[in-house]
Amino acid sequence: MGAIEDVYADLDADVSLEEFREAVEEKVEQMGGLADEETAAMLIAHELDEEGGEVESVADIEPGMEEVKFVAKVVGVGDVRTFERDDEDREDGRVLNVEVADETGSVRITFWDKQADAGEDELEVGDVLRIAGRPKEGYNGVEVNVDQAEPDDETDIDVQVQDTYRVEDLSLGLSDVNLRGKVLDTDSVRTFSRDDGSEGKVANLKLGDPTGRIRVTLWDERTEAAERLDPGVSVEVVDGYVRERDGDLELHVGNRGAVEEIEEDVEYVPETADIAGLEIGDVVDVGGVVRSADPKRTFDRDDGSEGQVRNIRVQDETGDLRVALWGEKADKEIAPGDEVQLADIEIQDGWEDDIEGSAGWQSTVTVLGEAGPGAAGGDAGDGSAGGGGETGLDAFGGDGDADGGTGDSTASTSGSAGADGDAESDGEYVEFTGTVVQAGDPIILDDGEQTVSVESSADVTLGQKVTARGELSDGTLDAEDVF
Repeated sequence: MGAIEDVYADLDADVSLEEFREAVEEKVEQMGGLADEETAAMLIAHELDEEGGEVESVADIEPGMEEVKFVAKVVGVGDVRTFERDDEDREDGRVLNVEVADETGSVRITFWDKQADAGEDELEVGDVLRIAGRPKEGYNGVEVNVDQAEPDDETDIDVQVQDTYRVEDLSLGLSDVNLRGKVLDTDSVRTFSRDDGSEGKVANLKLGDPTGRIRVTLWDERTEAAERLDPGVSVEVVDGYVRERDGDLELHVGNRGAVEEIEEDVEYVPETADIAGLEIGDVVDVGGVVRSADPKRTFDRDDGSEGQVRNIRVQDETGDLRVALWGEKADKEIAPGDEVQLADIEIQDGWEDDIEGSAGWQSTVTVLGEAGPGAAGGDAGDGSAGGGGETGLDAFGGDGDADGGTGDSTASTSGSAGADGDAESDGEYVEFTGTVVQAGDPIILDDGEQTVSVESSADVTLGQKVTARGELSDGTLDAEDVF
C-alpha cells in the first residue's frame, strides 16, 4: 500500500478512500509542493479527527470526551451571571446556563462572555440548536462548555415544553418545571463531600397530584423545605428539572428553584391493591387502618452501622398485612387506629409461610387520618374520629356511631372502666369506649392509652367507635352490650 492508503487505514472517519485521496491531492496542490502525499494525508486525517465528536443523542455525552456535536431543543434559559476573574487586569466574566434536551435526556450547556450576552438576547425556550462543545462533570451531572451554537430550523425534537406540569406530563430532559402537588412524605437532610472539597446537602420529598406521584430531590439551600413542610400540605415546585434514577423519573430542585406551600388543596387519591390478593415479589400500594404497632428495634449492620426497623400491621376490607418500616420510616408517629397509605412496598416471604411488606428508602408512608383523642374515646361526644368531620377513621371505616350517636352518656363514660377508670380491675362490671382496631373474634378496642379484648358477637366495623359493657376479667371484657 502507498502512503495515502496507510494513513487512511488508521483513520476513524466516515469517508471513502476515494474522497480521502482527492482531499490529499487538493492539500498537496494548496501547499505548493511544501508537503508530500504522506504529510498531506496526515494533515487531512487530523482535520477529519477534529471534525469528529458527533454523538447520536444527548444520552451519549460523557465527561472526558474532547468535543461533542449534537442537536437539542432549548427547554430552559437562565440569567447571565457575572464573576471576578483571577487576573485583576481583565474585565469581569459572564456566564449563561441553558438547559437543552432531546428525546433521550437533557444536559446543561454553558455560554461564556460575549456568547453569554448573545444567548440571553436571542435564545428562547423551544429553539433547536446545533451545538459543538467540550463536556465536563458539573455539580448536577454532565455539562457542555459551548464552542459554537447555531439555530437548526430543519430538525424536529420531540420534547414537550409547557408552563405548568402534572406528574404524568414529566419526561426525562425537562427543566424549568412548575408543578403543584401534595406532600406525602419527607426525609431528613443528608450531607456529602464534593470532589472540590466543599460540602453539599440533599434531601427528598414525595409529592402526589391527581395524575400520580414523584420523588423530589432537593439540593443544598433548598433542602430546608424537607424540614419545614409536613405531609398533607400542598406545595408548588418552581424551576425544577427532571432526572432519572434506577429507571424512575425524579424532579430535582437546585438553588434556582423553590418549593413553597400554597393554599390550594391539591387532590391525591392513591390507587391501592387489596391485601388479600398480594403475592411475593409484588411492589404495590396498600392502604388501611393500623391494627397494631410494635416498638422500634435497632440492630447492627454488617458494616458496623446501626439500623432500625418497626413493624406495624395494616388491615383493609380484605385482610391484614405485617409491614416492616425501615430506617427513618421507623420514627414515624403511627398508632393503632390510624389510617395509612403505604406506597411502593415490596411483598416478601414472611414468618410461618405468611407474606409481609417491606417499606424501604423508595417507599412512601403517609398517615391520612390520625386516631387522636377523639378517635380514642377522649372528648368525643359527637362520635367523630379525630373530632373533625369525614376524615381519619370515620371516613375509612364507617359512620363512627353504632346507633347514630353516642349521646351524652358515652361522653361522660368514654374511656372509663369502672369507677376508678382502671381497665385492669378484675371481676368488675365496667363500661369501656374505644376505637375498633380488630373487628374479628375477639373484638379489640383501643382508647389511645390501652386496649381491651371484648368477647361479643356484635357486628362492628374496623375504625368504628363503640362502647362495651360487661364484666372485665384478666384483660378480657365479657360484653353484655355493645353499642
